[in-house]
Amino acid sequence: MGTTETMRRKLEIALSPSRLEIVDDSESHRGHGGYREGGESHFNMEIVSSAFEGLSRVARQRLVFDALKEELAGPVHALSLRCMTPEEQD
Repeated sequence: MGTTETMRRKLEIALSPSRLEIVDDSESHRGHGGYREGGESHFNMEIVSSAFEGLSRVARQRLVFDALKEELAGPVHALSLRCMTPEEQD
């Protein structure tokens, strides 16, 4: 199982998101720090979950970072997050 699917599984377990979009943006970082051939090093994520209700932006990000601590310590170099509650989504 690749990094993307591992992260998806972990976030689904930890946050039960109603929406989870994970985009591998590694190719746009070719030649920059942390880039790895084959990708799965730089990601953009949009997560909608009721687990974020009442939490600050930083607290929401901490929930995600806690769920993905192994990936962030290893293959994932950069992670851009957009964390919303169901009421906040566009």
